[in-house]
This record gives sequence, structure tokens and C-alpha cells, in this order.
Amino acid sequence: MGIQNPSVPAHAQARTTGNKHTNRGRRRAERPHHTGGLVHENSRHTARFTVVGNHLAQHRELSLLAIGLGVHLQSLPAGARVDIKTLTARFPEGATRIAAALRELEAHGYLRRQRERVPDGRIVTRTISCNQPTATRPETGPRRERHETLRGREAPESSAPRPAAPRPLPAVPRPAHPAPALLRTAAELLADLRRHDARLLLSARDAAHLAPGVAAWLEREVGPAAVRRALTADLPPEGLRRPAALLAHRLTAQLPPPPPFRAPAAPPPVRHPLQTCESCDRAFRSPHPGHCRDCRTDRRPGGRLA
Repeated sequence: MGIQNPSVPAHAQARTTGNKHTNRGRRRAERPHHTGGLVHENSRHTARFTVVGNHLAQHRELSLLAIGLGVHLQSLPAGARVDIKTLTARFPEGATRIAAALRELEAHGYLRRQRERVPDGRIVTRTISCNQPTATRPETGPRRERHETLRGREAPESSAPRPAAPRPLPAVPRPAHPAPALLRTAAELLADLRRHDARLLLSARDAAHLAPGVAAWLEREVGPAAVRRALTADLPPEGLRRPAALLAHRLTAQLPPPPPFRAPAAPPPVRHPLQTCESCDRAFRSPHPGHCRDCRTDRRPGGRLA
């Protein structure tokens, strides 16, 4: 009974589970993975910084110049001059490239330009920089499509926003007596403005709205040349977004007063035709043929003129 079984091992062998090289795999995983890409070394800003959204910094449709110009505009204080001349003096890019970048920002909603009249009567351009263009755009997307589906029982073919209706033009003066000839002259004057400034190309609808205002000027004895000078003088050097609105404002704000009252002139004296006296053949003026003054005096009793 004291003999041991020779087939049984003297010591139980420890089981191994998983990877036998666990420590070696852990050391490999801890090594940094270098890819050669961008590495950020960021420090927290505490003063003089601007928060810019990635929707602008990584915009896929804007050019690099437009993105940089948009970031620069957002970093400027309120009231800073951002016209093309000032930006051209600030940056090495020329006026053409800067103007194109401004148009890109305006097309994508990062920039708005509107005209305002200052107290001294001049018209200036206000530039508005928008750091989040989608915050001012009309509602689009699934919510709007759902409303349109419920209202029309079918989804729209395209999710693109519908173009906004044009704003109505300002009212213009009206002539006291709108004669057809007067309105026709006014319409011809408006159609001819584009020959003096190509930016004043008006649509038929705008010309019909402005024609009564021009007729009111013509009715007040202002010649067509003077009206044309009043509408085309001192136009802003940059582009005109709504030339018809500018003309409507000028027709109203610069309307001249009515001409002073003039009493009708006295009618000229009547000149009768020449007649030949039936007695002495002398010529005299009279509405009817007969005798001259002297012959009529001689023919009256007492020699007096009747």
C-alpha cells in the first residue's frame, strides 16, 4: 500500500488562460501611436480673444480668403471701418479679391450690408457681421417639411428654403393732375437713367411705381434734366442693392415746392384790320368797313363824334 502510482505527477501544473505574453502586449499598447498629423499645443486665453465657430473655420464652400476675412471681421470692435478701401490698406490682397470674399460671406449669411440715412442727410452702408448665420435664417428642415406635409398632404420635392417675397418700395409723391402725357414722359425719363449709370437699371414694375413720383416733379415745373440730376447725383460708390428704393426715397425727400402763384397776364390789345374810308379813301382800323374818324365827325350834327 505504500507504493505510489508512478503515472500521477508529483506536482499539479498551473493552468494558463489567455495570452501567455500579457505583459508584453501591455507594453506595446502603452507606446504612443505616431501618425505624423496635426498636434495641438493649446493655452487658455484670458484676454483679447474671439470665439469662432467651426462652421466658419471649416466651411467647405468658402474660400480660404473668405474664411480668414470672416474671422477678422468677427474679431473687430463695433464701429470699425470695414469698407473695401480700408481692408485693402490693411491686407496685401487687392480690392478685387477682398470684394469677392465679402460677396462669399454675404452669400452664406455671415455678412449683411444695409443702407441707412444719417442725420446730416448722407446715405451710409452698415456692415453687419453674423457669427451664426443659421440663427437669423427662416425655419427649414424636418419641422417645416412636417408642417407643409400636414397642410398639403404631401412632402415638398425639395427642402431648400423658398425665396422671400421682395419688400415693398417706399411710397412716392403723386401728381395733382396725372395726365397720360405727363406719366409717359416720366416713364421715359426713368428708362433712360441706365444710360447715365448702369446700376440704375429698373424693372418694368419698379418703373411703374416710380413714374407718378417723377410726374409730380415735372408737374412742379422741374425740367427732365433737373430731375435726372437729382436722381443720379452723389450715388454711393459701392454697388446698389435696391436702386428703386433709393430713387423712391429721393423723389420723396427732395420733392421741390409748388411753383409760386402767378396772376394771369392781361390780354394784349385787340388790333382791328385795316379798312378804307368810303369818303376819303383813308386807311383806318375798324372791325367793320365804313368811314374814318374824321369823316364820321364831319357827318355828325354839330361836328361832334357820336
